[in-house]
Amino acid sequence: MLHRSDQCRAGSQALPPPAASGRQPISRRHLIQAGGLGLMGLTLPRLLRAAAAADRSAPRADACIILFLNGGPSHLDMWDLKPEAPDGIRGEFAPIDSSLPGYRVGEHLPRLAQQMHRATVVRSMHHSVNNAHAAAVYCALTGHDRGELGGGAQPTDYPSPGSVMTMLRPPERIVVPQVCLPYITKEGAGGPPQPGFFGGFLGASRDPLFVLRDPNAPDFGVPELTLTADVSLERLALRRQLFRDVDAHLATHAGQAQYDGLDQFQRQALELLTSEASQRAFRLGEEPDNVRDAYGRNIYGQSVLLGRRLIEAGTRFVTVSWAPDANATWDTHGGNFKKLKGTLLPQLDAAASSLIADLADRGLLERTIVAIFGDFGRTPRINASDAGRDHWNFCYSLMLVGGGFRQGLIYGASDKIGAFPAQNPLTPGDVVATIYHALGIDPTREIYDPLRRPHRLVPTGDVVPDLLA
Repeated sequence: MLHRSDQCRAGSQALPPPAASGRQPISRRHLIQAGGLGLMGLTLPRLLRAAAAADRSAPRADACIILFLNGGPSHLDMWDLKPEAPDGIRGEFAPIDSSLPGYRVGEHLPRLAQQMHRATVVRSMHHSVNNAHAAAVYCALTGHDRGELGGGAQPTDYPSPGSVMTMLRPPERIVVPQVCLPYITKEGAGGPPQPGFFGGFLGASRDPLFVLRDPNAPDFGVPELTLTADVSLERLALRRQLFRDVDAHLATHAGQAQYDGLDQFQRQALELLTSEASQRAFRLGEEPDNVRDAYGRNIYGQSVLLGRRLIEAGTRFVTVSWAPDANATWDTHGGNFKKLKGTLLPQLDAAASSLIADLADRGLLERTIVAIFGDFGRTPRINASDAGRDHWNFCYSLMLVGGGFRQGLIYGASDKIGAFPAQNPLTPGDVVATIYHALGIDPTREIYDPLRRPHRLVPTGDVVPDLLA
């Protein structure tokens, strides 16, 4: 089904607090007419420096796809193998050569290995959360490290990157602005939705469109985006005009902040019903069988393929959350090597490698970020639960491709057993800030909650220029 969350109901805009005493802000035209540069303390050199800074922050990318390996993928068996480590730490998988000379990955990622010349791999990630998946997921996705404060999504959470992107850089076409699929991942089976995927204090109107059907199912479709037989385009146009009239009345009598969320829902619903680009993106049956086979005939492979089609249609942000609940897939406390070898790595290998190659072949990779990461890594020491690995936040790896990130870069390093960063440690805030920067969004800017309180977009963390081309 398609789903909009009931989380985060309060709406707001990323606008500064209203001017005091009811005064209207001074427009640029009035400043120029009044010779206002001097009044505002601006000089020509300062304006030129500001223009130069704006040029440096010009967007490298227009869209982003996050493959979120929910539960915590084992860096030691994927991106940062330690074949010389002692028994009990060294994994069961052999390293294999990649397309990047001198860099090797786990043997069950043979296709992804052939894309490493296009990738940035960071092997020195860390943060403060080692127990609660919810807190680690929230930290990884938003850059807001609040320690072991777990629990489900709240209206006071920092917004997801997709929510920020679609607010500050909305699509240029009438399309779904951001999509999350194929699950609203729970914090444990039957638990609350994890934070980090929603609009948070920006309000429910900034939530993604959740696609909760299996794209691999033979009858996959989105009937919610199809006009019913009794609603013609003419009737839809009349309905749109009615909403505009109501909104104009509310704007006059209720104030902007009180009606923005409702107006956003109405506008999106009406636009999507008449958007051929969005509707066509969901028609996976139009893809050749060999392409669908390459991504993998499973819920995750077809979700990644659907993500590529949505980006191609103009959607700005797609998040694939790779688990129905935090413990279902990548949380390999037991049987780590069996699960990785049997399902997880072959599925990721097929989907991620196909996505990167597809975007490159279609000329989209240069302007699209593909980010592959989870909430943390796994312990160096293998446990006695059928050779499992437990949570490990002190050091882990991630992969970034396209959208202005450097090609063929292995950034940072872990120690001899993959336990702690040995070079260039980074936090999720650093990576999220760098992703925002590549998307043309200043990670230090302020955004505002419903009470008009300012919040720095990425609470802690800095842009890492060395990751960018």
